[in-house]
Formats: sequence, C-alpha cells, structure tokens
Amino acid sequence: MISSLAVLPPFILLDQLLQSWLLEDIGRGDRTTQSLLSQGKIQRQAKWIAKTPGVIAGLPIAARVFQLLDENISFQIHANEGEYCQQGQVITQMYGSLDALLMGERVALNLAMRLSGIATLTRQYAEKIADLPTKFVDTRKTTPGLRILEKYATQVGGAINHRMGLDDAVMIKDNHIAAAGGIAEAISRIRERIPYPLTIEVETETLEQVQAAIDHKADIIMLDNMPLDMMRKAVQMIRSADMRIKIEASGNITLESIRAVAETGVDYISSSAPVTQSKWLDLSMKIQ
Repeated sequence: MISSLAVLPPFILLDQLLQSWLLEDIGRGDRTTQSLLSQGKIQRQAKWIAKTPGVIAGLPIAARVFQLLDENISFQIHANEGEYCQQGQVITQMYGSLDALLMGERVALNLAMRLSGIATLTRQYAEKIADLPTKFVDTRKTTPGLRILEKYATQVGGAINHRMGLDDAVMIKDNHIAAAGGIAEAISRIRERIPYPLTIEVETETLEQVQAAIDHKADIIMLDNMPLDMMRKAVQMIRSADMRIKIEASGNITLESIRAVAETGVDYISSSAPVTQSKWLDLSMKIQ
C-alpha cells in the first residue's frame, strides 16, 4: 500500500490560477444559469460520483473553486486524497447556492478528473517498486500553467517530485554538454557560478560519460536510456567511486520495465508517463 505524503500547495499560490480558469469559463456571464435562476438565490445539494475506479486527487482544490464563487458553500469530502475509490462511490457532497454549484461545476470537475488520472497512473508505477529502496520520481514534462497541481497529483499517487523548475537544481543535459564542449567543462563552469547549496546532476548516456561525471564530482548522475547491462555497470562504477553520489535512471520507463530498472540498484527512477500518458478519471456531479 502506497501512502500519500503530498503537501497541498497554499491557496495564496492557487487562487489566482483558479480565478483565471473560472473567468475563462464564465466569460461575460453564465447565460444558462443566470437566465434560469434570475428570480433569486436557491440553495441545493449536489454530490460527486466516481464513474470509474481510481485514485482520488484534487478535492480540496475543487472545493476552493466553488468557495471562490460563494464562500458559504459547504463541501464535505468523503474520499481522502490518495484513496482508491470504486465505480459508483460518492466522493463528495456539497450544499449551497445553486448558481455557484452550476457555474463552478466544469472547472472543478476538470481539475479533479485530470489530477485523479495522474495520481492513478502514478500509483501503478509506484506500486511496482514499493518493496524496493528505489523511489519513483516525476519530471518537468507538465502542462504549462498546471505544473504545481500536476506535481501535487504525482505526490498523491506516491511519487517524489523532481525539481519544480530550472531554479531548483542544476541538471546538465545532453545539449548543455554539447554547448560546453564536454562534461568536465560544463561542471567546472557551472560550479563556479551557482549558489550554495544547489546540487549538480549530470545526464549520461555512456560509461565514459559516467566516469567523467564521477571524476568531476557530480552530486547526482542520471543514466539516460541505458540498456540494463550497461546500467548495472554504471551503478557499480559509481558505488565503487563514491557512495554519496545519487543515481537516477530515466528514459522510456514503462510499467513493464520499471522493476527491472529498480533492481539495478539505482536510487531514483524518473518518468513523465504519469502526466503525459494518464487518462482523466471519470467523475460526475449530480444536483439533488
């Protein structure tokens, strides 16, 4: 069983995003709802139902969407973040002004369905290696504008967040190496300029590059798209040289291959699949 250690981003960060998405959907006004309910405020109850099984993520964010429209809406969550829900299960109930329920429905559902889909696929990956010391990690391949929420969803599913942005850590990738003229030059130039305590990670594709990263004291060495035999040799080289160096495997990680990769002895396995390949979890709202 994977337990969720996800930390919900503070609403001081989220509110501007949520408000912009509500404005995008409502535009100059909800013609349907406002015309239908022109006679005044009506209080109603609604519930959300899981139409397909999966891991739930994003309900506190969905609640915030409705509360931005009407702070008096009551939102009762019946499924914890990271809980696996069955088809037909009621995951939340809410009570409040009908116009706010109807105007917030699409934005709130879209966010929860997207985040729950990511959490569901993340859980499948994480469970494949749950009994091993290797940790599953996400990537920066996220939807522009949604990164903070998509990375929250991978946490809910059982992954660890990789860097949130380019300012979190140094990752020297193939194009950086080409631009610098080699790993040695790239590490040397970057180390002189970065603030303490940023770490330096180097992406490697060959054993020669692994040795160069070791020689120039990279903090983390990524083994990118390596065959398993080469990966095992690389892990042995790194462990023999310096046990403090962390090892990450990446590149074309699948549900079928992730366990074999973990068994090579790497510390982390990163994949964009939970974000780039997940399907939305089907949820619906019913007014009662």
